Amino acid sequence: MTEKHECIVCGRTFPEGQGVKLIIKGNDYYFHSKACAYKFLKEVIYAADQDHISDIFKQVKKKYEELLEKKREKAKKII
Repeated sequence: MTEKHECIVCGRTFPEGQGVKLIIKGNDYYFHSKACAYKFLKEVIYAADQDHISDIFKQVKKKYEELLEKKREKAKKII
């Protein structure tokens, strides 16, 4: 039998394998949709220490900038 979960934002129930599941330090957080996950995470970010969050954002942004640059280099036509 498929396990059911309840969205922690809106309370909607959904079967295992659907929705969004985040595991943070061993705690499971279930959301029935990406919209509910976004709403929750946005509130977490605004409630967190802004200096610490800012550093993390800079690190992750740099990672994605580097990945995009590699993708652009790979896509350039070689003449």
